[in-house]
Amino acid sequence: MMKRIFVQPDLCTACKTCEIQCAIEHSQAKNIFASPSEKPHPMNRVYVEAADGRKIPIFCRHCEDAPCVSACISGAMFRDPTTDAVMCDWSRCIGCGTCVMVCPYGVIGRQLELGKAVKCDLCPERESPACVASCPTKALVYEDVERFSKDKRAAFAAALAGG
Repeated sequence: MMKRIFVQPDLCTACKTCEIQCAIEHSQAKNIFASPSEKPHPMNRVYVEAADGRKIPIFCRHCEDAPCVSACISGAMFRDPTTDAVMCDWSRCIGCGTCVMVCPYGVIGRQLELGKAVKCDLCPERESPACVASCPTKALVYEDVERFSKDKRAAFAAALAGG
């Protein structure tokens, strides 16, 4: 089962709770009060961006043909064989920034203190990614790709049938 994060842009209020919780989840303390003073500084991997007057959470799409994986000269960027997610192995990352340059969505950052690539890892130790679990409006959904598509088709069909 291939699960991914999906955005329902009409539900996003730009509260940025997803950004904050993502950074906390990737901190050592996993605590909102202790995390900001940590070194290296915890970084979020989801970004709420403005587009045409709307706010939309942007994050790694775990591309099927991931340019970051192809471009990574050290082999740090790889596809997880179990989840099919694109991951970064910090022990292999040399901080060259090639993945940052080739990402079509601009969602790979650099942890400057460590000189390593930073991207969404879908919070593998959690049942649901921190950004999704914390979203107060449920604008972010973590669901099986096929299930999400099926539900979206059903909702569209219902809307067409009703009016």
